[in-house]
Amino acid sequence: MPSLEQAGLTSLEKRATLGLAGVYGVRMLGLFMILPVFAIYATGLSGVTPTLAGLAIGIYGLTQALLQIPLGMLSDRVGRKPVILGGLAVFALGSVVAALSDTIYGVIAGRALQGSGAIAAATLALLADLTRETVRTRVMAVVGMTIGAAFSVAMVAGPLLSDWVGVSGIFWLTAALAGMAALIVKIVIPTPTQSRRHRDTRMVGSYLRLVLQDTQLLRLDLGIFVLHLLLMSNWVVLPLQLQNQLGIDASNHWRIYLPVVFFGFLAMVPFIILAEKRQHMKGVFVGAVAVLLLAEILLYWNGGTMTGLLVGLFVFFAAFNLLEASLPSLVAKQSPSHVKGTAMGVYSTSQFMGIFVGGASGGWLHEHYGMASVFLFGAAIVLVWLLSAATMQRPKYLASYVLNVGHQDQVSAIDLAGQLMSVPGVQEAVVIANEGMAYLKIDKRSVDEVALDAFSVSSVS
Repeated sequence: MPSLEQAGLTSLEKRATLGLAGVYGVRMLGLFMILPVFAIYATGLSGVTPTLAGLAIGIYGLTQALLQIPLGMLSDRVGRKPVILGGLAVFALGSVVAALSDTIYGVIAGRALQGSGAIAAATLALLADLTRETVRTRVMAVVGMTIGAAFSVAMVAGPLLSDWVGVSGIFWLTAALAGMAALIVKIVIPTPTQSRRHRDTRMVGSYLRLVLQDTQLLRLDLGIFVLHLLLMSNWVVLPLQLQNQLGIDASNHWRIYLPVVFFGFLAMVPFIILAEKRQHMKGVFVGAVAVLLLAEILLYWNGGTMTGLLVGLFVFFAAFNLLEASLPSLVAKQSPSHVKGTAMGVYSTSQFMGIFVGGASGGWLHEHYGMASVFLFGAAIVLVWLLSAATMQRPKYLASYVLNVGHQDQVSAIDLAGQLMSVPGVQEAVVIANEGMAYLKIDKRSVDEVALDAFSVSSVS
Protein backbone atom coordinates (compact mmCIF):
# COMPACT_ATOMS: atom_id res chain seq x y z
CA MET A 1 0.00 0.00 0.00
CA PRO A 2 1.60 3.37 -1.00
CA SER A 3 2.05 6.15 1.48
CA LEU A 4 -0.07 9.27 1.15
CA GLU A 5 2.89 11.06 -0.45
CA GLN A 6 3.35 8.27 -2.99
CA ALA A 7 -0.37 8.33 -3.74
CA GLY A 8 -0.08 11.89 -5.05
CA LEU A 9 -2.68 13.42 -2.73
CA THR A 10 -3.12 17.15 -2.26
CA SER A 11 -2.71 18.60 1.23
CA LEU A 12 -6.51 18.82 1.58
CA GLU A 13 -6.89 15.17 0.54
CA LYS A 14 -4.25 14.06 3.02
CA ARG A 15 -5.98 16.00 5.78
CA ALA A 16 -9.38 14.53 4.89
CA THR A 17 -8.03 10.99 4.56
CA LEU A 18 -6.07 10.97 7.80
CA GLY A 19 -8.88 12.71 9.68
CA LEU A 20 -11.66 10.41 8.53
CA ALA A 21 -9.46 7.34 8.96
CA GLY A 22 -8.98 8.57 12.53
CA VAL A 23 -12.76 8.89 12.99
CA TYR A 24 -13.23 5.32 11.78
CA GLY A 25 -10.32 4.08 13.86
CA VAL A 26 -11.28 5.50 17.25
CA ARG A 27 -14.93 4.55 16.80
CA MET A 28 -14.16 0.97 15.81
CA LEU A 29 -11.56 0.67 18.56
CA GLY A 30 -14.27 1.32 21.13
CA LEU A 31 -16.59 -1.26 19.57
CA PHE A 32 -13.94 -3.95 19.20
CA MET A 33 -12.45 -3.60 22.72
CA ILE A 34 -15.62 -5.07 24.21
CA LEU A 35 -15.40 -8.26 22.14
CA PRO A 36 -12.65 -10.17 24.02
CA VAL A 37 -13.99 -9.34 27.51
CA PHE A 38 -17.76 -9.01 27.39
CA ALA A 39 -18.70 -12.70 27.76
CA ILE A 40 -17.00 -12.80 31.18
CA TYR A 41 -18.32 -9.40 32.26
CA ALA A 42 -21.87 -10.36 31.32
CA THR A 43 -21.94 -13.21 33.86
CA GLY A 44 -22.16 -10.60 36.63
CA LEU A 45 -25.11 -8.70 35.13
CA SER A 46 -28.62 -9.09 36.53
CA GLY A 47 -30.96 -11.20 34.40
CA VAL A 48 -28.22 -12.56 32.16
CA THR A 49 -28.46 -15.78 30.20
CA PRO A 50 -25.98 -16.95 27.53
CA THR A 51 -28.57 -16.13 24.87
CA LEU A 52 -28.98 -12.56 26.13
CA ALA A 53 -25.21 -12.14 26.46
CA GLY A 54 -24.83 -13.15 22.81
CA LEU A 55 -27.62 -10.78 21.82
CA ALA A 56 -25.84 -7.93 23.62
CA ILE A 57 -22.66 -8.66 21.66
CA GLY A 58 -24.41 -8.75 18.30
CA ILE A 59 -27.33 -6.31 18.59
CA TYR A 60 -25.38 -3.31 17.34
CA GLY A 61 -25.00 -5.10 14.01
CA LEU A 62 -28.77 -5.19 13.56
CA THR A 63 -29.25 -1.46 14.11
CA GLN A 64 -26.24 -0.72 11.90
CA ALA A 65 -27.73 -2.86 9.11
CA LEU A 66 -31.11 -1.15 9.37
CA LEU A 67 -29.88 2.45 9.56
CA GLN A 68 -26.66 2.83 7.59
CA ILE A 69 -28.37 3.25 4.19
CA PRO A 70 -31.15 5.64 5.41
CA LEU A 71 -28.60 7.80 7.24
CA GLY A 72 -26.38 7.84 4.16
CA MET A 73 -29.32 9.08 2.10
CA LEU A 74 -30.10 11.67 4.79
CA SER A 75 -26.54 12.98 4.49
CA ASP A 76 -27.24 13.69 0.79
CA ARG A 77 -30.02 16.06 1.89
CA VAL A 78 -28.80 17.72 5.08
CA GLY A 79 -25.03 17.42 4.70
CA ARG A 80 -22.40 14.90 5.77
CA LYS A 81 -21.11 16.51 8.94
CA PRO A 82 -24.47 16.95 10.71
CA VAL A 83 -25.28 13.26 10.15
CA ILE A 84 -21.82 12.14 11.27
CA LEU A 85 -21.85 14.32 14.39
CA GLY A 86 -25.39 13.21 15.22
CA GLY A 87 -24.40 9.57 14.76
CA LEU A 88 -21.38 9.98 17.02
CA ALA A 89 -23.61 11.58 19.67
CA VAL A 90 -26.01 8.61 19.53
CA PHE A 91 -23.05 6.22 19.66
CA ALA A 92 -21.68 8.01 22.74
CA LEU A 93 -25.12 7.95 24.38
CA GLY A 94 -25.35 4.21 23.81
CA SER A 95 -21.91 3.77 25.38
CA VAL A 96 -23.01 5.73 28.47
CA VAL A 97 -26.22 3.70 28.76
CA ALA A 98 -24.19 0.48 28.64
CA ALA A 99 -21.65 1.82 31.15
CA LEU A 100 -24.35 2.72 33.68
CA SER A 101 -26.33 -0.51 33.32
CA ASP A 102 -26.13 -3.34 35.83
CA THR A 103 -28.65 -5.49 33.96
CA ILE A 104 -28.19 -7.32 30.68
CA TYR A 105 -31.25 -5.54 29.28
CA GLY A 106 -29.66 -2.14 29.86
CA VAL A 107 -26.49 -3.23 28.09
CA ILE A 108 -28.51 -4.58 25.16
CA ALA A 109 -30.27 -1.22 24.90
CA GLY A 110 -26.92 0.59 25.03
CA ARG A 111 -25.40 -1.62 22.35
CA ALA A 112 -28.45 -1.13 20.13
CA LEU A 113 -28.03 2.64 20.53
CA GLN A 114 -24.35 2.35 19.66
CA GLY A 115 -25.29 0.69 16.39
CA SER A 116 -27.96 3.33 15.71
CA GLY A 117 -25.16 5.86 15.25
CA ALA A 118 -24.61 4.31 11.81
CA ILE A 119 -22.25 6.78 10.13
CA ALA A 120 -20.30 4.51 7.80
CA ALA A 121 -22.10 5.52 4.60
CA ALA A 122 -22.06 9.24 5.45
CA THR A 123 -18.36 9.10 6.36
CA LEU A 124 -17.41 7.43 3.09
CA ALA A 125 -19.56 9.96 1.20
CA LEU A 126 -17.74 12.84 2.93
CA LEU A 127 -14.40 11.29 2.03
CA ALA A 128 -15.60 11.05 -1.58
CA ASP A 129 -16.64 14.72 -1.50
CA LEU A 130 -13.15 15.73 -0.41
CA THR A 131 -11.03 13.58 -2.73
CA ARG A 132 -10.61 13.35 -6.46
CA GLU A 133 -12.07 10.36 -8.24
CA THR A 134 -8.61 9.33 -9.49
CA VAL A 135 -7.21 8.79 -5.97
CA ARG A 136 -10.33 7.53 -4.22
CA THR A 137 -9.46 3.84 -4.31
CA ARG A 138 -6.18 4.61 -2.56
CA VAL A 139 -7.72 6.71 0.20
CA MET A 140 -10.41 4.08 0.82
CA ALA A 141 -7.61 1.54 1.26
CA VAL A 142 -6.09 3.74 3.97
CA VAL A 143 -9.43 3.74 5.81
CA GLY A 144 -9.66 -0.03 5.48
CA MET A 145 -6.18 -0.50 6.92
CA THR A 146 -7.10 1.74 9.86
CA ILE A 147 -10.11 -0.44 10.69
CA GLY A 148 -7.92 -3.55 10.54
CA ALA A 149 -5.36 -1.95 12.84
CA ALA A 150 -8.11 -0.92 15.29
CA PHE A 151 -9.31 -4.51 15.49
CA SER A 152 -5.81 -5.84 16.19
CA VAL A 153 -5.13 -3.23 18.89
CA ALA A 154 -8.54 -3.80 20.48
CA MET A 155 -8.04 -7.54 20.91
CA VAL A 156 -5.03 -6.81 23.11
CA ALA A 157 -6.18 -3.54 24.71
CA GLY A 158 -9.60 -4.85 25.74
CA PRO A 159 -8.36 -7.37 28.34
CA LEU A 160 -5.72 -4.93 29.63
CA LEU A 161 -8.20 -2.09 30.10
CA SER A 162 -10.76 -4.44 31.59
CA ASP A 163 -8.27 -5.26 34.33
CA TRP A 164 -7.56 -1.57 35.01
CA VAL A 165 -10.96 0.12 34.65
CA GLY A 166 -13.45 -2.71 34.19
CA VAL A 167 -15.76 -3.27 31.24
CA SER A 168 -17.95 -0.37 32.36
CA GLY A 169 -14.80 1.74 32.13
CA ILE A 170 -14.31 0.55 28.54
CA PHE A 171 -17.82 1.73 27.73
CA TRP A 172 -16.97 5.13 29.26
CA LEU A 173 -13.75 5.21 27.25
CA THR A 174 -15.75 4.36 24.12
CA ALA A 175 -17.98 7.39 24.79
CA ALA A 176 -14.86 9.52 25.17
CA LEU A 177 -13.47 8.16 21.89
CA ALA A 178 -16.72 9.16 20.19
CA GLY A 179 -16.20 12.67 21.54
CA MET A 180 -12.64 12.62 20.18
CA ALA A 181 -13.97 11.55 16.78
CA ALA A 182 -16.48 14.43 16.86
CA LEU A 183 -13.64 16.88 17.53
CA ILE A 184 -11.74 15.48 14.56
CA VAL A 185 -14.82 16.03 12.37
CA LYS A 186 -15.28 19.58 13.64
CA ILE A 187 -11.65 20.73 13.68
CA VAL A 188 -9.60 18.57 11.32
CA ILE A 189 -11.95 17.55 8.50
CA PRO A 190 -12.55 20.25 5.87
CA THR A 191 -16.15 21.07 4.97
CA PRO A 192 -16.84 20.51 1.26
CA THR A 193 -18.40 23.39 -0.62
CA GLN A 194 -21.00 20.96 -1.95
CA SER A 195 -22.02 17.35 -1.35
CA ARG A 196 -22.39 15.19 -4.43
CA ARG A 197 -23.85 11.76 -4.99
CA HIS A 198 -21.08 9.31 -5.81
CA ARG A 199 -22.18 6.06 -7.40
CA ASP A 200 -18.87 4.45 -6.45
CA THR A 201 -19.45 5.04 -2.72
CA ARG A 202 -23.23 5.16 -2.18
CA MET A 203 -26.29 2.99 -2.67
CA VAL A 204 -28.37 3.72 -5.78
CA GLY A 205 -31.84 2.21 -5.46
CA SER A 206 -32.28 1.61 -9.17
CA TYR A 207 -29.22 -0.67 -9.17
CA LEU A 208 -30.28 -2.73 -6.16
CA ARG A 209 -32.12 -5.36 -8.19
CA LEU A 210 -29.13 -5.72 -10.52
CA VAL A 211 -26.81 -6.33 -7.54
CA LEU A 212 -29.19 -8.81 -5.88
CA GLN A 213 -29.46 -10.81 -9.11
CA ASP A 214 -25.68 -11.13 -9.50
CA THR A 215 -24.85 -14.61 -8.18
CA GLN A 216 -21.14 -13.80 -8.02
CA LEU A 217 -21.72 -10.78 -5.79
CA LEU A 218 -24.17 -12.80 -3.66
CA ARG A 219 -21.39 -15.33 -3.02
CA LEU A 220 -19.24 -12.52 -1.65
CA ASP A 221 -22.12 -11.15 0.45
CA LEU A 222 -22.53 -14.65 1.91
CA GLY A 223 -18.81 -14.66 2.62
CA ILE A 224 -18.71 -11.47 4.68
CA PHE A 225 -21.90 -12.53 6.47
CA VAL A 226 -20.33 -15.85 7.52
CA LEU A 227 -16.96 -14.27 8.39
CA HIS A 228 -18.45 -11.83 10.88
CA LEU A 229 -20.96 -14.36 12.14
CA LEU A 230 -17.98 -16.52 13.13
CA LEU A 231 -16.14 -13.62 14.74
CA MET A 232 -19.08 -12.79 17.00
CA SER A 233 -20.20 -16.34 17.79
CA ASN A 234 -16.68 -17.52 18.62
CA TRP A 235 -16.14 -14.69 21.08
CA VAL A 236 -19.39 -15.41 22.82
CA VAL A 237 -17.63 -18.46 24.28
CA LEU A 238 -13.84 -18.11 23.81
CA PRO A 239 -13.27 -15.77 26.80
CA LEU A 240 -15.25 -18.17 28.99
CA GLN A 241 -13.26 -21.11 27.69
CA LEU A 242 -9.98 -19.36 28.46
CA GLN A 243 -11.07 -18.55 31.97
CA ASN A 244 -13.21 -21.53 33.02
CA GLN A 245 -11.55 -24.42 31.19
CA LEU A 246 -7.94 -23.26 31.02
CA GLY A 247 -7.84 -21.25 34.23
CA ILE A 248 -6.47 -18.08 32.60
CA ASP A 249 -7.62 -14.93 34.36
CA ALA A 250 -9.34 -12.41 32.08
CA SER A 251 -6.62 -9.83 32.77
CA ASN A 252 -4.10 -12.15 31.08
CA HIS A 253 -6.10 -12.96 27.96
CA TRP A 254 -4.15 -10.33 26.04
CA ARG A 255 -1.10 -12.61 26.36
CA ILE A 256 -3.02 -15.14 24.26
CA TYR A 257 -4.38 -12.69 21.70
CA LEU A 258 -1.17 -10.70 21.11
CA PRO A 259 0.91 -13.48 19.51
CA VAL A 260 -1.93 -15.11 17.55
CA VAL A 261 -3.10 -11.77 16.11
CA PHE A 262 0.47 -10.69 15.28
CA PHE A 263 1.60 -13.94 13.68
CA GLY A 264 -1.79 -14.36 12.03
CA PHE A 265 -1.26 -10.99 10.33
CA LEU A 266 2.26 -11.92 9.22
CA ALA A 267 0.99 -15.20 7.79
CA MET A 268 -1.53 -13.28 5.67
CA VAL A 269 0.92 -10.96 3.89
CA PRO A 270 2.55 -13.37 1.39
CA PHE A 271 -0.85 -14.68 0.34
CA ILE A 272 -2.16 -11.16 -0.31
CA ILE A 273 0.85 -10.61 -2.56
CA LEU A 274 0.22 -13.94 -4.28
CA ALA A 275 -3.44 -13.07 -4.82
CA GLU A 276 -3.08 -9.49 -6.03
CA LYS A 277 0.35 -9.33 -7.65
CA ARG A 278 0.54 -12.87 -9.01
CA GLN A 279 -3.17 -12.94 -9.87
CA HIS A 280 -4.05 -16.11 -7.99
CA MET A 281 -7.00 -14.50 -6.24
CA LYS A 282 -9.51 -17.34 -6.53
CA GLY A 283 -7.10 -20.05 -5.40
CA VAL A 284 -5.91 -18.02 -2.42
CA PHE A 285 -9.47 -17.04 -1.51
CA VAL A 286 -10.89 -20.56 -1.62
CA GLY A 287 -7.85 -21.84 0.24
CA ALA A 288 -8.40 -19.25 3.00
CA VAL A 289 -12.03 -20.35 3.40
CA ALA A 290 -10.81 -23.96 3.71
CA VAL A 291 -8.30 -22.85 6.37
CA LEU A 292 -11.11 -21.07 8.20
CA LEU A 293 -13.04 -24.34 8.22
CA LEU A 294 -9.95 -26.03 9.67
CA ALA A 295 -9.79 -23.34 12.38
CA GLU A 296 -13.35 -24.01 13.49
CA ILE A 297 -12.66 -27.75 13.59
CA LEU A 298 -9.51 -27.18 15.65
CA LEU A 299 -11.39 -24.96 18.09
CA TYR A 300 -14.08 -27.64 18.38
CA TRP A 301 -11.52 -30.41 18.95
CA ASN A 302 -9.01 -28.51 21.08
CA GLY A 303 -10.04 -30.58 24.10
CA GLY A 304 -9.62 -27.67 26.48
CA THR A 305 -5.83 -27.66 26.02
CA MET A 306 -3.70 -24.54 25.72
CA THR A 307 -1.78 -25.83 22.70
CA GLY A 308 -4.94 -26.77 20.85
CA LEU A 309 -6.55 -23.42 21.52
CA LEU A 310 -3.45 -21.44 20.49
CA VAL A 311 -3.13 -23.35 17.22
CA GLY A 312 -6.84 -22.94 16.51
CA LEU A 313 -6.75 -19.20 17.21
CA PHE A 314 -3.62 -18.67 15.08
CA VAL A 315 -5.20 -20.49 12.14
CA PHE A 316 -8.43 -18.52 12.64
CA PHE A 317 -6.75 -15.11 12.65
CA ALA A 318 -4.54 -15.94 9.66
CA ALA A 319 -7.60 -16.91 7.62
CA PHE A 320 -9.80 -14.12 9.01
CA ASN A 321 -7.29 -11.36 8.21
CA LEU A 322 -6.73 -12.67 4.69
CA LEU A 323 -10.45 -12.96 3.94
CA GLU A 324 -11.28 -9.60 5.52
CA ALA A 325 -8.73 -7.97 3.22
CA SER A 326 -9.70 -9.97 0.11
CA LEU A 327 -13.48 -9.68 0.13
CA PRO A 328 -13.78 -5.89 -0.53
CA SER A 329 -11.25 -6.23 -3.35
CA LEU A 330 -13.29 -9.04 -4.90
CA VAL A 331 -16.51 -6.99 -4.67
CA ALA A 332 -14.77 -4.09 -6.42
CA LYS A 333 -13.46 -6.40 -9.15
CA GLN A 334 -16.77 -8.19 -9.67
CA SER A 335 -19.17 -5.22 -9.74
CA PRO A 336 -19.50 -2.85 -12.72
CA SER A 337 -17.80 0.39 -11.73
CA HIS A 338 -20.99 2.51 -11.75
CA VAL A 339 -22.72 -0.11 -9.54
CA LYS A 340 -19.84 -0.43 -7.06
CA GLY A 341 -21.43 1.80 -4.40
CA THR A 342 -24.64 -0.22 -4.41
CA ALA A 343 -22.71 -3.49 -4.33
CA MET A 344 -20.67 -2.27 -1.36
CA GLY A 345 -23.85 -1.12 0.40
CA VAL A 346 -25.36 -4.62 0.16
CA TYR A 347 -22.01 -6.10 1.19
CA SER A 348 -21.81 -3.87 4.30
CA THR A 349 -25.39 -4.69 5.25
CA SER A 350 -24.54 -8.39 4.98
CA GLN A 351 -21.54 -7.84 7.25
CA PHE A 352 -23.62 -6.14 9.94
CA MET A 353 -26.30 -8.82 9.73
CA GLY A 354 -23.57 -11.42 10.22
CA ILE A 355 -22.51 -9.62 13.40
CA PHE A 356 -26.07 -9.73 14.71
CA VAL A 357 -26.79 -13.34 13.77
CA GLY A 358 -23.39 -14.45 15.06
CA GLY A 359 -23.89 -12.94 18.50
CA ALA A 360 -27.48 -14.12 18.84
CA SER A 361 -26.92 -17.65 17.51
CA GLY A 362 -23.68 -18.10 19.46
CA GLY A 363 -25.41 -17.21 22.71
CA TRP A 364 -28.39 -19.47 21.99
CA LEU A 365 -26.19 -22.43 21.06
CA HIS A 366 -24.03 -21.93 24.14
CA GLU A 367 -27.08 -21.92 26.40
CA HIS A 368 -28.78 -24.97 24.91
CA TYR A 369 -25.94 -27.16 23.61
CA GLY A 370 -22.70 -26.01 25.28
CA MET A 371 -19.61 -24.12 24.15
CA ALA A 372 -18.37 -26.72 21.68
CA SER A 373 -21.60 -26.51 19.69
CA VAL A 374 -20.74 -22.92 18.70
CA PHE A 375 -17.59 -24.07 16.89
CA LEU A 376 -19.39 -27.04 15.33
CA PHE A 377 -22.06 -24.70 13.97
CA GLY A 378 -19.30 -22.42 12.70
CA ALA A 379 -17.67 -25.33 10.87
CA ALA A 380 -20.99 -26.28 9.25
CA ILE A 381 -21.72 -22.79 7.96
CA VAL A 382 -18.14 -22.32 6.68
CA LEU A 383 -18.57 -25.58 4.75
CA VAL A 384 -21.56 -24.02 2.97
CA TRP A 385 -19.42 -20.96 2.20
CA LEU A 386 -16.58 -23.15 0.92
CA LEU A 387 -18.88 -24.88 -1.56
CA SER A 388 -20.15 -21.48 -2.71
CA ALA A 389 -16.64 -20.01 -3.05
CA ALA A 390 -15.34 -23.03 -4.96
CA THR A 391 -17.94 -22.48 -7.69
CA MET A 392 -17.34 -18.73 -8.10
CA GLN A 393 -15.94 -17.40 -11.35
CA ARG A 394 -12.30 -16.43 -11.56
CA PRO A 395 -12.27 -12.66 -10.96
CA LYS A 396 -11.14 -10.23 -13.61
CA TYR A 397 -8.07 -8.30 -12.51
CA LEU A 398 -9.56 -4.92 -13.29
CA ALA A 399 -9.70 -1.85 -11.07
CA SER A 400 -12.46 0.73 -10.79
CA TYR A 401 -11.63 4.23 -12.02
CA VAL A 402 -13.89 7.29 -11.87
CA LEU A 403 -13.60 10.55 -13.80
CA ASN A 404 -15.49 13.81 -13.46
CA VAL A 405 -16.07 14.63 -17.12
CA GLY A 406 -18.52 17.51 -16.74
CA HIS A 407 -22.19 17.65 -17.69
CA GLN A 408 -23.03 15.77 -20.90
CA ASP A 409 -26.11 15.28 -23.01
CA GLN A 410 -27.06 11.75 -24.02
CA VAL A 411 -25.39 11.93 -27.43
CA SER A 412 -22.11 13.34 -26.13
CA ALA A 413 -22.11 10.83 -23.26
CA ILE A 414 -22.29 7.92 -25.70
CA ASP A 415 -19.55 9.47 -27.83
CA LEU A 416 -17.36 10.08 -24.76
CA ALA A 417 -17.78 6.47 -23.60
CA GLY A 418 -16.51 5.36 -27.02
CA GLN A 419 -13.49 7.68 -26.73
CA LEU A 420 -12.70 6.35 -23.27
CA MET A 421 -12.91 2.77 -24.52
CA SER A 422 -10.22 3.63 -27.09
CA VAL A 423 -7.70 4.48 -24.33
CA PRO A 424 -5.27 1.58 -23.83
CA GLY A 425 -6.16 -0.49 -20.76
CA VAL A 426 -9.82 0.59 -20.50
CA GLN A 427 -12.09 -2.46 -20.49
CA GLU A 428 -15.45 -0.92 -19.53
CA ALA A 429 -16.76 2.66 -19.72
CA VAL A 430 -20.13 4.03 -18.58
CA VAL A 431 -20.84 7.77 -18.71
CA ILE A 432 -23.78 9.06 -16.64
CA ALA A 433 -24.86 12.08 -18.64
CA ASN A 434 -26.79 14.12 -16.06
CA GLU A 435 -24.10 13.57 -13.39
CA GLY A 436 -21.11 14.25 -15.62
CA MET A 437 -19.29 11.19 -14.27
CA ALA A 438 -17.52 8.39 -16.13
CA TYR A 439 -17.19 5.00 -14.42
CA LEU A 440 -14.47 2.75 -15.83
CA LYS A 441 -12.91 -0.66 -15.35
CA ILE A 442 -9.21 -0.59 -16.19
CA ASP A 443 -6.25 -2.93 -16.41
CA LYS A 444 -3.67 -1.17 -14.24
CA ARG A 445 -0.80 -2.92 -15.97
CA SER A 446 -1.54 -1.42 -19.37
CA VAL A 447 -3.73 1.64 -18.83
CA ASP A 448 -2.58 5.09 -19.92
CA GLU A 449 -3.61 7.16 -16.88
CA VAL A 450 -2.28 10.39 -18.40
CA ALA A 451 -4.59 9.92 -21.37
CA LEU A 452 -7.47 9.15 -19.04
CA ASP A 453 -6.91 12.19 -16.87
CA ALA A 454 -7.04 14.40 -19.97
CA PHE A 455 -10.81 13.72 -20.01
CA SER A 456 -11.27 14.87 -16.41
CA VAL A 457 -12.50 18.27 -15.28
CA SER A 458 -12.32 17.22 -11.61
CA SER A 459 -10.98 19.38 -8.81
CA VAL A 460 -11.24 19.05 -5.04
CA SER A 461 -13.49 21.71 -3.48
